[in-house]
Amino acid sequence: MRIAVTGSIATDHLMVFPGRFAEQLLREQLERISLSFLADRLEVRRGGVAANIAVGLGRLRLDPILVGAAGLDFAEYRAWLRSNGVDTSAVHVSEMLHTARFVCTTDQDQNQIATFYAGAMAEAPLIDLAAVVARTGRPGLVLVGADAPAAMLRHTVSAHRLGIPVAADPSQQLARLDRDQARRLTDRAQWLFTNEYEAALLLERTGWTERQLLDKVGTWITTLGDAGVTLTRSGTPTLRIPAVATDTIADPTGAGDAFRSGFLAGTAWQWPPQQASRLGCALATTVLESVGTQEYKLAPSDLLARIDQTYGRTAARAMEPRLTDAS
Repeated sequence: MRIAVTGSIATDHLMVFPGRFAEQLLREQLERISLSFLADRLEVRRGGVAANIAVGLGRLRLDPILVGAAGLDFAEYRAWLRSNGVDTSAVHVSEMLHTARFVCTTDQDQNQIATFYAGAMAEAPLIDLAAVVARTGRPGLVLVGADAPAAMLRHTVSAHRLGIPVAADPSQQLARLDRDQARRLTDRAQWLFTNEYEAALLLERTGWTERQLLDKVGTWITTLGDAGVTLTRSGTPTLRIPAVATDTIADPTGAGDAFRSGFLAGTAWQWPPQQASRLGCALATTVLESVGTQEYKLAPSDLLARIDQTYGRTAARAMEPRLTDAS
């Protein structure tokens, strides 16, 4: 099964200031701030939720279709995505704007000052999912990830109209959605992804109770960090999947996207949700142990060893044929 992944494509510029922001701020001058921080480290990383998820699927040989908007500076990023097995033919490239950018400076107390430039993401609502499907073929699933809200709504409506199952993953955009938008994005989703905080926020935004929401979606998947993942369906007991433990956390950014890659890969291979979640947890821990959302090395033997250690030999054997083929 092929998966279309819609959502943001971005570049992260991450800097470290070796001092404290608080020491540079004068209480009596807070209304007229003009400061420059000399950073001693810069890391430029490829990011964006849709691109992160698509890279994971691409490395597992699932030929995902990336659907999003990028800018004038996209050529190098496009080449990287293609080299990682991602179909970028459905990416809209702006003729005027640059790719979305996240610029963040962190001080020694882990305080952050950041700016997000939406750039070409503002043109994502111009993308016609029906036209993409006509060009690239009908996918078995459309993931609607964080993007310009108008694009998220348009892709959701198009997928339902085409009869293609939807995985709803509103994540960072939940705070911007009103009640009607939140309901339209989640209603009838086959899979719904949130983290623990987003789960509470989604209920607040939709105005639905947990039971009402579960009656409107297939399975609600909630990531809980080192506590693992829960899978909840209406009328059935909640299933909890423990996380794959690690003693080395280099960077938590992108772990949730990696989980989605692993889970969706298992879904594409028609694995039961519990089995797909275990792969997602193993991939998420792999990303936790590396710096950057896409810089990790994916080795099937490593994933299988993690799965064996956490979930047992039987679980690892069930996944071994597919993961071996993916190598």
